[in-house]
Amino acid sequence: MPEQTYLEAIRSGLAEELRRDSSVYVFGEDVALGGPFGATKGLAEEFGANRIVNTPISEGTVMGLAIGAATAGLRPVVEIMFIDFITLAMDQLVNHAAKLHYMSGGQLSIPLTVRVQCGISGAMGAHHSQSLEAWLAHVPGLKIVMPSNPADAKGLLKTAIRESRDRRPRGRRARRHRRGNCRSNPTRSILLLGQSRVARRRPCGACAGEPDAGGTIPARQATHPRSGAKSPWSAPIIAPKWIPDLEV
Repeated sequence: MPEQTYLEAIRSGLAEELRRDSSVYVFGEDVALGGPFGATKGLAEEFGANRIVNTPISEGTVMGLAIGAATAGLRPVVEIMFIDFITLAMDQLVNHAAKLHYMSGGQLSIPLTVRVQCGISGAMGAHHSQSLEAWLAHVPGLKIVMPSNPADAKGLLKTAIRESRDRRPRGRRARRHRRGNCRSNPTRSILLLGQSRVARRRPCGACAGEPDAGGTIPARQATHPRSGAKSPWSAPIIAPKWIPDLEV
């Protein structure tokens, strides 16, 4: 399996889905130029500006556009630069994208994927450093995907795009250059929602298992309090990959 950075894995997953399905579109601010961190770099040159669509600086407008496109049969992927800015699109996201399937008695499907990033990195200010996934996890109709490595980022993004319901892949900004092995076969890289991964087990006396909420596994492995202790007990470090929605 080739080694890729987190950003390269996201770009690869997007490109594979754009080639596979002509109904997949990417909407967002500066996405045709590669986006603020280069996740969509080169996609506009391959797929054209009619599928990699630069949008105005108006997250609510972008989300409304994507929801309308999804109801019409497209599979839009929306890039929100920072999860902090999703607050500007919460009405469209929570009151429309998450509910139209239920409110229509199942007649409407909203195959919408929104990719955001969160957490602290570098010298970003308070308006660019929050982790708001818990807000979205409390909304029936949304699924929050939380990959912790390049392979999961690619596989879960592809799965989210192919799903018939609304999905939210989210990533931590601090790990965008982390490297890892990714499957090059477009079909075999697909991952199932609803599964977690035990990243590592460590002896730890009688302590409980600890989850990795989207990307702190290397730090946790390095600073585990009893990494060298001998004990019959072990606590797993778990990569949950996703936060299930509340089905109604």
